[in-house]
Amino acid sequence: MFEAVDALVEEHAALEQRMTAPDAFSDPVLSRQLNQRYAALTAVVRAYQEWRATLGDLQAAQELTEEEPSFVAEVDRLDAQRLELEERLRHLLVPRDPVDGKDALLEIKAGEGGEESALFASDLLRMYSRYAERRGWRTEVLDETLSDLGGVKSVTLAVKAKGVPEPGEAPFALLKFEGGVHRVQRVPVTESQGRIHTSAAGVLVMPEAEPVDVTIDENDLRIDVFRSSGPGGQSVNTTDSAVRITHVPTGIVVSCQNEKSQLQNREQALRVLRSRLLQLAQDEADAEASDARRSQVRTVDRSERIRTYNFAENRITDHRVGYKAYNLDQLLDGDLQAVIDACVAADLETRLAAVETASP
Repeated sequence: MFEAVDALVEEHAALEQRMTAPDAFSDPVLSRQLNQRYAALTAVVRAYQEWRATLGDLQAAQELTEEEPSFVAEVDRLDAQRLELEERLRHLLVPRDPVDGKDALLEIKAGEGGEESALFASDLLRMYSRYAERRGWRTEVLDETLSDLGGVKSVTLAVKAKGVPEPGEAPFALLKFEGGVHRVQRVPVTESQGRIHTSAAGVLVMPEAEPVDVTIDENDLRIDVFRSSGPGGQSVNTTDSAVRITHVPTGIVVSCQNEKSQLQNREQALRVLRSRLLQLAQDEADAEASDARRSQVRTVDRSERIRTYNFAENRITDHRVGYKAYNLDQLLDGDLQAVIDACVAADLETRLAAVETASP
């Protein structure tokens, strides 16, 4: 059992040596990649070492029961611990998305419902910002377009972890399940008759790409500058500082107007473009994978409604995994972990089933 772990133990030891090399210190991107892989393997190695130690203790206790029956209780305890460690190892050995260790970019866009949809999009922005705060992550608004009533027509939010997170704990690994259509049912502030309306906002979640992850040919870009619009500082409506970048081969268009200078907006737009291209490559890889290996939660069509927020009943419903709770007010304040955990668990079970099906 777990014969494949021996190779991972060797890789872990080799990485430990590799991380002390001079080039690993001088190259921040390489250092981060090495640290992410090392952190992922450390969790496996520790669980494996603990499992082997428990297995040894269990065998010793079983031998002692032949002479001393009082050791039966110890055998039962150690056997339960062995089973728990085996389950943890199985989970750690399930193949993950190669981009799970990355930070995340969230794009939130108002959809059907006009101003009410824009106000709901601003609620989602606050929810994700508060969730990031609870987890000790940093957030940065890269681009934002506001509505007349203070809602959000569209916003791009960067979410970054501090240091190297544990496997499965990075922003993208958790927030990727938020991608899709979020539906809200409530009485809008613009409704004078007190009737409940339904509107929606869309969320797109992408792994934030490092420059080394995606190569962009400058000849493939069409860059336009224009005057910023909407609420803002002195540069708004006075200078051509906003930037729109079109990636001609894919047709992806990214614009940014939040920063005061054209150069800053260009860098922010390229940052988003890299992440969109990385996500596109990931989607294509998922599409080529066999149905047995693909996660039902991970590959859900972004056009599908994934969640409903019912204000009258204070209810949250995730339609993919059947999760339902009556703490909508707390969830919108960033208490999002329970619903994310339900999605993670469903995704893990699908991956485990795929691995077991593929095993001879």
